[in-house]
Amino acid sequence: MAENNYLIAGLGNPGQSYEGTRHNVGFQIVDAIAADNGESLTSEKWDAHCCRVSLWGMRLFFVKPQSFMNLSGRSIARFADFFKIPAENILIVHDDIDMHPGRLKLVFGGGPGGHNGIRSAIQCLGTKNFFRLKYGVGKPGKNGVHDKIPVDRYVLSSLTDDEQKLLDTRMPCLVDGIEQFVTSGSQKAMNIINVVK
Repeated sequence: MAENNYLIAGLGNPGQSYEGTRHNVGFQIVDAIAADNGESLTSEKWDAHCCRVSLWGMRLFFVKPQSFMNLSGRSIARFADFFKIPAENILIVHDDIDMHPGRLKLVFGGGPGGHNGIRSAIQCLGTKNFFRLKYGVGKPGKNGVHDKIPVDRYVLSSLTDDEQKLLDTRMPCLVDGIEQFVTSGSQKAMNIINVVK
């Protein structure tokens, strides 16, 4: 096992037509964390955009699978297998419709919760025992979110200007939380991330 190797994967769909959509907030977050540290995911490997960096005393792999969401676990599993990254050092960043817009939650294990990207990751990794960083995007018909749009169309629609501004304001907390995840462990990261309601 390469205990100092960490995999930070953002989930989304490839292509310009999906940029800025609610389902692609995982891509946005991983891009922003890499950029905050002077990096960008410009390399390509195993059907993913990626970069490998030495950061915070560890070796990190930032990954954005470029298969569609329901196959995204394949790339994640290839990186984890090849670089011997233990499951507890894997953090997958994704949208969550069961949390209101802007809420953050770092969790370990559990089922896919209806998220096809997480379902694929569980299948391909052969375990549920990895970390997920959930970003709330809301659900149609709940808490004032549009109720006349199907869920699938809602998540594939662009963030509103207000939703994008909210995501941007969350970025410093996300960067800090992921640094703590890597350097100090999940509990300290949860103390930073999970208080953002």
